[in-house]
Amino acid sequence: MKQIGQENRRGVLRAGDRVQITDPKGKLHTIVLIPGGKFHSARGVLHHDDVLGLPDGQVIDAGDGRTFQVIRPLLADYTLSMPRGAAIVYPKDAAQIIQMGDIFPGAAVIEAGVGSGALSLSLLSAIGQSGTLLSVEQREDFAEIAAANVDLWFGCRHPAWKLKVGDIADVLASQPESSVDRIVLDLLDPWTHIDGAAHALRPGGVLICYIATVPQMSRLTDDIRALELFGEPQVWESSIRPWHVEGLSVRPEHRMIAHTGFLFTARRLASGAMAHHLDRRPAKASVGKPGAWNGIVQWSDELVGFHKQSPKKTRRIVRDLRGKVKMWLQEGPHD
Repeated sequence: MKQIGQENRRGVLRAGDRVQITDPKGKLHTIVLIPGGKFHSARGVLHHDDVLGLPDGQVIDAGDGRTFQVIRPLLADYTLSMPRGAAIVYPKDAAQIIQMGDIFPGAAVIEAGVGSGALSLSLLSAIGQSGTLLSVEQREDFAEIAAANVDLWFGCRHPAWKLKVGDIADVLASQPESSVDRIVLDLLDPWTHIDGAAHALRPGGVLICYIATVPQMSRLTDDIRALELFGEPQVWESSIRPWHVEGLSVRPEHRMIAHTGFLFTARRLASGAMAHHLDRRPAKASVGKPGAWNGIVQWSDELVGFHKQSPKKTRRIVRDLRGKVKMWLQEGPHD
């Protein structure tokens, strides 16, 4: 079995390694190298044997002067190309969660709303083998997709990872008091779990939430202030604007990665500590009133504008991933 960590992404290219191919037109393709294998494209054929045993980062002549670049993908590349059962946390947001949430090596982390496993990959890379990550997902099919995506990246089940199908409320309630360093919630209604998060988090621990819409962000902020168990929350979003650099044509690209979600962090106060109230003078009409949420009882994907993936497509993704895992176990290298 492949080793966990950076070791399986170093050294020469081996059978079972995942590589990213850039064709002559710049299009990206992700494949797994196997002896005797061939990659076919409209731009030519690449023989796997031509790169097996060579150092990472090869440029291979397709035979007609056109070339393919072959290199191991970065985690961000893999995340954006892996099969999805649910919308993923984009690399730009995962990076903010790791840094602004201070996810450190050895940390004890609980994550709720695993989806396709994109954020789990970043969290596991940050905590290392000395930490613990408990990921909780309500849907069994999503959990299976996430497990396959994560296991295929690391080459086996990461020793720091435990994936549980269930309700995050029950998981938080079952945790010993003040036993967790960080809690990450990627849920439609994170405010319903802030009491449980306050119970499980250590004093000074960080609650991180990933939320999609302004009403969700506003309600979460109001509720966490009213609870008075956390410090003043911080809320922001991140956008990335790529640039086109070609000769004298240096300008912003026409498309950018703009709003994907709001990021929210708050620090757990010590038990019995008095909440710190900032000196602010908002207009009375601007102060949120608890419960004033237009009669919304249960939040749904449709209510906040998410596209709901069909069960048929989800079943197909699960079936395809099972096949990939089976093929990797049969053909991949084993230590």
